[in-house]
Amino acid sequence: MQFIDLSIPITNDVISDPPVMRPNITYMTHENTWEQIAMFFPGLTREDLPDGEGWAVEMMSLSTHNGTHMDAPWHYHSTTDSGASPAPSIDEAPLDLFFRPGVKLDFSDRPHGHVVSAAEVEAELVRIGHDLQPLDIVLVQSGALYGTENFTDQGCGMGAEATLYLTERGVKVVGTDAWSWDAPFSHTAKRWAETRDPSIIWEGHKAGRIRPYYQIEKLTNLTAIPATGFTFSCFPVKIERASAGWIRAVALVD
Repeated sequence: MQFIDLSIPITNDVISDPPVMRPNITYMTHENTWEQIAMFFPGLTREDLPDGEGWAVEMMSLSTHNGTHMDAPWHYHSTTDSGASPAPSIDEAPLDLFFRPGVKLDFSDRPHGHVVSAAEVEAELVRIGHDLQPLDIVLVQSGALYGTENFTDQGCGMGAEATLYLTERGVKVVGTDAWSWDAPFSHTAKRWAETRDPSIIWEGHKAGRIRPYYQIEKLTNLTAIPATGFTFSCFPVKIERASAGWIRAVALVD
């Protein structure tokens, strides 16, 4: 079995978020941390430690939406099931959803900012010869390329219609290699300026008001996996009352 990493790193060096959301990592390394250890052992000197080295440790300032992460329904709206239920946070997510057969839909030939429809989802399923099953995890290859300039403006997005097409058929977990499940805001803003139609703003996310689902963003390396025939692992970090949690996304291919 081959394990294929589909996760981007949390890093200072590659821009994958808008300025207001970028992570910051401070690295403390072996040569300058011996005093941290000495706090626990009064009288300890640097020379007492092997090679005079302390430990390596990092301090981080980051959002739950940095790196490859999973959004909980709480991120999209305060309620779900058309207002009948409180939307669950990431620590309430049922773990059995996150190790399931995966399906890859390839929309990378669409222009940046394109909003994928239900008909396009159906046509892609026909093209790859897959009969969608309840609890399949659906991953979208959007055309966004992590590590390239203006990543947050790249890729197509999944509209409300396409999202509801999936959740109506029992899909609970989806993912994309773009910055957002929806079309990039820079493209949607132009459409909104023309139409002033608020229903197009964050429409794929807001479909979670009707039916709850969990959504992975900022995947990478989707070209390395087949359309079907793999198992996908995506357990989120458990953060109390949080709207999202970081994941290590891994495809297991026989």
